[in-house]
Formats: sequence, structure tokens, C-alpha cells
Amino acid sequence: MINNPLKNTRIEFHILQSFPVTCLNRDDVGAPKTAVVGGSTRARVSSQAWKRPVRMAMQDFGAKLAIRSKLVADYVAKACAKLGANEEQAQSCGEAIAASFSKDTLHFFTETEAQAFAAFAQDQGFDSSKIKDKDIQKLAKKTFNPAIDGLDIALFGRMVAQATELNVEAAASFSHAISTHRISNEVEFFTALDDLQDDPGAAHMGSLEFNSSTYYRYVSLDLGQLHQTLAGQNLPEAVEAFTKALFVAVPAARQSTQSGASPWEFARVLVRKGQRLQVPFETTVKAKDGGFLQPSINALTDYLAKKEKLAGSLFGKINDYTFGEDENFSIDDLVAALKQHAKVAVDE
Repeated sequence: MINNPLKNTRIEFHILQSFPVTCLNRDDVGAPKTAVVGGSTRARVSSQAWKRPVRMAMQDFGAKLAIRSKLVADYVAKACAKLGANEEQAQSCGEAIAASFSKDTLHFFTETEAQAFAAFAQDQGFDSSKIKDKDIQKLAKKTFNPAIDGLDIALFGRMVAQATELNVEAAASFSHAISTHRISNEVEFFTALDDLQDDPGAAHMGSLEFNSSTYYRYVSLDLGQLHQTLAGQNLPEAVEAFTKALFVAVPAARQSTQSGASPWEFARVLVRKGQRLQVPFETTVKAKDGGFLQPSINALTDYLAKKEKLAGSLFGKINDYTFGEDENFSIDDLVAALKQHAKVAVDE
């Protein structure tokens, strides 16, 4: 059992981000998602809508991602073919291996695991009748090393219903982003012209819903869980890739027609031990001096300060950082500071 010096230690990101006319996350009828909080309708972006762009952005910062797909059989079949299996053998082995983990559901696996499965199939002469679920599941557990090519599995977790020993507890927890203020979705009426049409008037008419909001985002990164899953390997690098991806990632919905390219406006980042702390914004903020951002900053910082006093020694604060107020404290400075919390523990 690896000693875990980061047990019960978390980095908590409290982020405020303002977007103009956007529809970052659509519901089943194409309208911006909403939620009722404190009796008021708020704009909402689901946790999943932000998780995927964060996950994909990590590639730009040195993380090698795992593969999340229903097409496990096809992927493993290609790996078997590269090792010499004919088309029929490759497909048969791929299907037998995929069946060990999922039946028509998404499976989260790494390139290392896939190569190990193909090598195992080669050892069995690419005879799928010799491929047993327990053997494949044991091999997956032995081979899996998220520090090499599965940081996203370590961060976002993995559930394997047919082999619970392969489950991975997520180190990162995302809340649904909500507006700090009351909103009412608006409707954009639009028309489109036909380049080849001689008749005057629009060739197409339609409507889209949108809103503009200042969102509160809460993200918790459990350093203890991350240390456990990565077996203590490459923690500072993992914190860096995750934080930078969290900074740049924006949901992709309607980016070509209602561009939402707004960065963080403000963030309070706590490094703490103990119970997680999310700001509910149960009471809507009111616009001041023409906007919602500054009242939201005030409400956020006041709430956290009050909870810190009330929690006393149980608040467990190790350090805190404020982004967005001091121009001399950039995202690079924040990343360097957060990496240090992981590096010190590893060096110990």
C-alpha cells in the first residue's frame, strides 16, 4: 500500500465566468438549459458539457488521453491485425475481448491496455474460444497505468459493470455551472437568403433561444484520490494539465453562431483538507454599476470568508489564491503554486 501524504487534500476552484449572447448547453428542444435555484430561474451548463472539453483540452498540455468508446471490438481488432491476425481472427478476438467489459455501452480504456489485449490474443493463436473474461479482466488490471496514458480516467473515473475491480474513483468533481442571477431566455428570429433565388425575400426563417449570464463554476480536485490512482506518479504534471485545460475549455454548443469565448473573470482557489465547500448562490445577485460580475465576486468572497470563520479548525485551509484581481498574478503563476502543493508531498 503506497503511503498517501495527500489523503483528504483538495484543490477547490470557485470560478466566475461571464458570457454574452450564448447557448452553451442545449436541452432536448434546443433551448439553453436552466434550473430553479432559490426560487429563481438560472442559466445552467451541465457538468458533462464542461467535462468533455476540459478532457479534450488536456491533450494540448501534454496529457495522453485514454479512449472512451462503444467500438472497443473494432479498436482491439485493428491491434490484433497489426500483430498478424487475419481479418476474421482479428474481428472475432476483438469482439470476445470487448464482451469482457461492456455490452453496447461506452468503455473507458487505454492504448496500453488495448496493446496488451492484442498481445494476449496473439499468445492464444488468435483463437477467440481461448479468450476468457477473467483472463482479460486480470490483464486489464495488471496493465492499467493512468500515469502513462490514462490521466483522464484518473480524473473523471471509470465504471465497469462487468468487472468492478476495474472501477476507478474520479478525482475531479464538477458541479453544474449556474448563473449567479435570475435569467429569462430570449429568442433570436433569423432569416437566410438563397444565392440562386430570383424572388425577393428569405428562403428560410427560424428562431433560436439564447441568454447571457455570469456563471459560478465549482470544481474540486481530490489530490489524495489522484495520488492513489496514479500511484504517486507525475502529480505536479497532472495538476498542471488539468488546471490549464480547466482555464481554456468552453462548451462547444453553437460556437459558430453565438461564439462564447469568454475566459475566467475571477477565481478563488483553495487548497484544503476536509469537507468540500460549494457556494450555492441561493440568493440571486443584483446588477450593480451595469453588471453582475462585481456583485458576484462580493457574494462569493463573503460566503467563503463566513464559512471559514464558522468552520474554525475544521476548515482545514492550507493555502488560497485569488485570480483576476492582480494583473501580476497570471494563470501561469496559479499553476506553479498549485503544482508545488503536489510536488512537496511527493518529495516527502
